[in-house]
Amino acid sequence: MRRDKGGNKTAMKDERFPRSVFFVYLGALLLLMGMHTNMIVIMDRLGVAPWLAPVFPILYLAAAAAALTLYTRRQIKNTYEIPMQNLAEATGKVAQGDFSVYVPTLHTADRMDYLDYMILDFNRMVEELGSVETLKTDFVSNVSHEMKTPIAAIKSYAELLGLREVSEEQRREYARGIQEAALRLSSLISNILRLNKLENQTIDPQMERYDLCGQLEKCILQYEDLWDEKELELTVNLEEKTLVEADRELMALVWNNLLSNAAKFTEKGGSVEVSLNLGEDFVEVSVADTGCGMSQESMRHIFDKFYQGDASRSREGNGLGLALAKRVMELMEGDIRVESREGVGSIFTVRLPTAGSPSRREREKELI
Repeated sequence: MRRDKGGNKTAMKDERFPRSVFFVYLGALLLLMGMHTNMIVIMDRLGVAPWLAPVFPILYLAAAAAALTLYTRRQIKNTYEIPMQNLAEATGKVAQGDFSVYVPTLHTADRMDYLDYMILDFNRMVEELGSVETLKTDFVSNVSHEMKTPIAAIKSYAELLGLREVSEEQRREYARGIQEAALRLSSLISNILRLNKLENQTIDPQMERYDLCGQLEKCILQYEDLWDEKELELTVNLEEKTLVEADRELMALVWNNLLSNAAKFTEKGGSVEVSLNLGEDFVEVSVADTGCGMSQESMRHIFDKFYQGDASRSREGNGLGLALAKRVMELMEGDIRVESREGVGSIFTVRLPTAGSPSRREREKELI
């Protein structure tokens, strides 16, 4: 038996040679024994010379042995050598950077054995490697593009500042432009470094018990000026106190990202709601807005690095915030998901184990 990606059991043959091969060999050996005995009896009745009598059985056995050997060789070649040679050839292509390789299985889905499943796993691995290579290429391209934009802005503003006929008001405007571009570049580099550390697990989460509601209130207050500036109706539904065990600083990244996105993508006069739902072993925090919403395609890629579904607002971010949030939640043994409708708004929901949940208790026992 074998389990698929969903954890379901699937049937798998444990042997490569079909059972019919056993009966072929058994039948052939029994036939050889009978023929050999009959040959001796016939030669005895015919009065064949003693020196010639052993020759016929030897020739007969040699021919039978050769036939069985060739049959065995053919079975081994078809059963093992050809599939393994194909797999070795495909592996060589992958080693040279060709991720378009595909090795067909040997049997249909209802007759698959362990070699078929090994081939399926190989094909899946190559597909994943191809995806990683594509992501790597896209990452380099996106980083280059994201860095080029603020650098070009800084260069342009610096050239304008060097002109003699620039007024004092224009100088201040160009200086603000340089400052904004520099801040964007600094934010991009900081997020790239954070994401790299999180993905390579060079950051050791500092797990501690703290009040999640208190942290959320502080994060919400940080955007008070933004709520007022855009005249957003803010609704907050939190418990008096909710204890969680997580890395306080990393979780602050998640809340700040979700709150800033809610404010950024909600038009003036809209509303934002932050609510907390406390379960038996978990706590869920939802950040809902009445912004522009997302398409199904955007929702599939919203946690990808550098993905920005709303091109008109891409200048306000670098597409790394939600990728950071996703990675943080994986480290915290939690989850983040999104529900959205275009023109209606979005709801981001973060699910986090509470301090006394079973998973946390098991973790504490392992540490002890």
